[in-house]
Amino acid sequence: MTTSDEFTAISEPQRQAMRADLEEQLHRREVQLRDLRAAVDGGNDDTARLALLADVAATERAVAELCKALERVEEGNYGRCADCTAVIPFGRLKIRPMARYCIACQRRHEAR
Repeated sequence: MTTSDEFTAISEPQRQAMRADLEEQLHRREVQLRDLRAAVDGGNDDTARLALLADVAATERAVAELCKALERVEEGNYGRCADCTAVIPFGRLKIRPMARYCIACQRRHEAR
């Protein structure tokens, strides 16, 4: 990635590709969540039930993150850092499509 790529907002075709990827991930997670909830309702021992409930909670968080990322796409804020408004490089978004922060701000959040 060149230095100029780090400061250039993602293009409309890139944004559309990311939207499609986010929508696909959301669909997969919603199916996964439905299946996990059905498994929780099935007869399981307490240990298995607790593990399933932990998986349900993690999947619910992923669904919420995906929905927020799709909202950012619709609002036109996708690809901009939520803290400093800097452009998030497309390479980072390809690896972590739900990224809300540039790398510098992400590091600050993780250090807290």
